[in-house]
Amino acid sequence: MFYIDWTYIILVLPAIAFSLWASTRVNTTFTKYSRQRIRSGMTGSEMARSILNENGLRDVRIECVAGNLTDHFDPKTNVVRLSESVYSGSTSAALGVAAHECGHAIQHAIGYLPLKIRSAIVPVTNLGAKLSMPLIMLGILFSYASKYFIWVAYAGVACFGLCVLFQLITLPTEYNASRRAIRSLESCMRLSDDEIVGSKKVLNAAALTYVAALTVTIMQLLRLLIRVKRNDRTD
Repeated sequence: MFYIDWTYIILVLPAIAFSLWASTRVNTTFTKYSRQRIRSGMTGSEMARSILNENGLRDVRIECVAGNLTDHFDPKTNVVRLSESVYSGSTSAALGVAAHECGHAIQHAIGYLPLKIRSAIVPVTNLGAKLSMPLIMLGILFSYASKYFIWVAYAGVACFGLCVLFQLITLPTEYNASRRAIRSLESCMRLSDDEIVGSKKVLNAAALTYVAALTVTIMQLLRLLIRVKRNDRTD
């Protein structure tokens, strides 16, 4: 007999579909505006260096890394790493992504609170993600022997809740970095209005992927809570 998990179908699958759509949108938007050349010839690495210098972050290095959309800021080494297409690219997409990563570098330099919290809870979140499913499965399994084991399952749900907390903190962090990026692009005298619009659209599409990730995580948490509640024999 086949078992159909309706909670997964009703809660999680729509969220996954939203996430896939958001991922597709960011890729198509990035590809589209990777064709919009910057008239001044300014590259992503040059834009990044300009933003960092203007904010007094001359000690922050810029490095080129392999891969597509592998751009990130590493606070441990104080390095902005840009993918090859962004580092040497002279397009609206490249400048938008480069400016966004510099936004994270600025956050780190000024001690932006959500970024500090996110960095601090990474080890706990990783541990919670690893423990959540084993605790839930063991708690449900042994709850048939003793009703008190259901609290082990609830502990697993709480561990998974740390992933939701991480995503919640990530959202304002990413949006704030994009706002800083847009301000920097608008203040750059070497960009035209249509070039800035292209960069904005890339950043907006990228931000939507974080909304989608949060949605998936919340739906997963609700599903797990419902599953454990069904086996709760302490009522």
